[in-house]
Amino acid sequence: MSEIVTNIEQGSEAWGLLRCGKATGSEFSSILAKGQGITRKKYLRRLVSERLTGKPTETYKNAHMDRGQEQEPFARMAYQARTGNMVEEVAFIQHATLQAGVSPDGIIDLDGGLELKSVIPTVQLDTILEGGLPSEHKAQVQGFLWISGRSWVDFASYSPDMPENLRLFICKVERDPAYIANLAAEVAAFLVEVDQLVEKLKGMK
Repeated sequence: MSEIVTNIEQGSEAWGLLRCGKATGSEFSSILAKGQGITRKKYLRRLVSERLTGKPTETYKNAHMDRGQEQEPFARMAYQARTGNMVEEVAFIQHATLQAGVSPDGIIDLDGGLELKSVIPTVQLDTILEGGLPSEHKAQVQGFLWISGRSWVDFASYSPDMPENLRLFICKVERDPAYIANLAAEVAAFLVEVDQLVEKLKGMK
């Protein structure tokens, strides 16, 4: 059984320490990026650094990311108003045996979840026209389903500058067992590499 942590605020210092040295959902795509070895290697070394120092690594943020964080409460309210689903905010869901976890934007009832993205109008337009879950978010969303053991996630893309009928796009995503099995295997193998490199570095003189 995974452990759901609710008594910590996302983005807080305690939240950062809770995630320190663990593979997290927002970076599962980096673990899968074998064709882009630099991406995977960079993330591996980041986790090794966190394990050795006990301190979370500062990650890159830009204006779009800051705006997304500011808009998240409004996106959640818009989602709840549209669907009638009540969203429970949680800090972190820890995998039962692996040093891995996810920080979803909410859980719903006993078997659902929510992943919110606050985006600029051009991204919202692409998402609406293409329909479905954008491929760049698949690892994060299916990773949530894997770690949490839940059945579905509503992916909600929110863009407040768009006309009212286009501000909120919702796509229900269900478990993809084959994808989850591969993701679980890749994350487990990645964490073995992290462990091995940590032990190697600790033994160096």
